[in-house]
Amino acid sequence: MKFFYCDDFVLPLPDGHRFPMRKYSRLRERILTEIAPPPGMMVVPDGVTEDQVLRCHTAEYMHKVKHGFLTEREVRRIGFPWSPELFERAKHSCGGTLGACLEALTSGTGMNLAGGTHHACADHGEGFCVFNDTAVAARALQDMGLVQNVVILDCDVHQGNGTAAICAGDPTIFTFSIHGEKNFPFRKVASDLDIGLPNNTSDADYLDHLERGVTYALDKANADIAIFIAGADVYEGDRLGKLSLTKAGIAQRDRTVFQMCYERGIPVAVVMGGGYAPDVEDIAGIHFQTAQIVTEMADVWQREHALK
Repeated sequence: MKFFYCDDFVLPLPDGHRFPMRKYSRLRERILTEIAPPPGMMVVPDGVTEDQVLRCHTAEYMHKVKHGFLTEREVRRIGFPWSPELFERAKHSCGGTLGACLEALTSGTGMNLAGGTHHACADHGEGFCVFNDTAVAARALQDMGLVQNVVILDCDVHQGNGTAAICAGDPTIFTFSIHGEKNFPFRKVASDLDIGLPNNTSDADYLDHLERGVTYALDKANADIAIFIAGADVYEGDRLGKLSLTKAGIAQRDRTVFQMCYERGIPVAVVMGGGYAPDVEDIAGIHFQTAQIVTEMADVWQREHALK
């Protein structure tokens, strides 16, 4: 399996900006040091093409992002200042998710060390999300003729409003979001299945709802691939999360998603999603834990398919 990273495409932010950009490079450093992947396992993705972006976003919005014509209000809504690097970073983040999907179709799983930009809508970005990587990747796979049906399993603490809006009415992409009900975005867009949880939901209740939700989603989706948004912001120590999952509970979340998909023969591409703990090491550590599980599950997939 392969990890795709795009932290070489640096997004310049002013001092004191609240987005923890350091988490991306710190995660890659831990993978290189502690997993020690062989050559070829860590990959810088190609950026998605503009045509691939346009399958999910309007031409006007893409033009504004590319050339710096976003209004002040649109910039505030995204949460990042405009720069030429914003467009390149967004394309390569989407490219990492597409790469992870292509790898999953081959080896059972792949992981983008970025992505999960599920608040980006067709005509605007918001919540630190510029282009919607999971929707862009899903439609790119379909256009390539590699899959027919996709399920997006969104386990970020925030509801995937952009993904839901872009994929609304599309029976080939099933959207599932399990999230904090009293959290951003405060005006939700209905997914195919939403599970909104109360503040302070802990491991046992979360995992019970997750299992029932994923079961329903997989039964309905008839999916050829699952894209799993493994947000770190469900963590009990997250500044913006409001849920109370432990790191052990998050690990069980990840294993549950993989096991349920693998039982049905569905490959899984993983993307990061959000994470806003005060200590960036907690954020990187949770995503690293996911990367370890991804590596383990790739071995499981290979062993199971070698026996068939």
